Amino acid sequence: MVVRKSGKRKWRRGHRTYHGAHKKWRGGGSRGGRGKAGGHKHKWSYVVKYEPGRFGKTGFKRLFEEKLNAINLYQIEEIARRENKKEIDVSVFGFEKVLGTGKISLPLVVKAKSFSKSAIEKLEKAGGKAVSQ
Repeated sequence: MVVRKSGKRKWRRGHRTYHGAHKKWRGGGSRGGRGKAGGHKHKWSYVVKYEPGRFGKTGFKRLFEEKLNAINLYQIEEIARRENKKEIDVSVFGFEKVLGTGKISLPLVVKAKSFSKSAIEKLEKAGGKAVSQ
């Protein structure tokens, strides 16, 4: 196979103006800034395609205590009066915790995943009972 003549680019390498004017291809401006410059501006399409994890949060995730859906005692009493019940399972209504806000006068047996201290006190004071599941 015949070896073809090397291209113009190869034999002009090393010459000061082989790519045109002297100032072309020199300095950080010709590459759109040095390093990571322009990542939020003119180099954004590059970032999206080749460096998707470049921006954003990194590091540890803080683990928080699980938040339970809660219901108050006065709301439980309203449900008990409406449905004419003495025993209420709050998980049926989508709640896991009973809080002690409000007054309660009915002696109710309330079943839940957890209770606040004030809720237990108020239930027992009214003649009711707090049953954990």
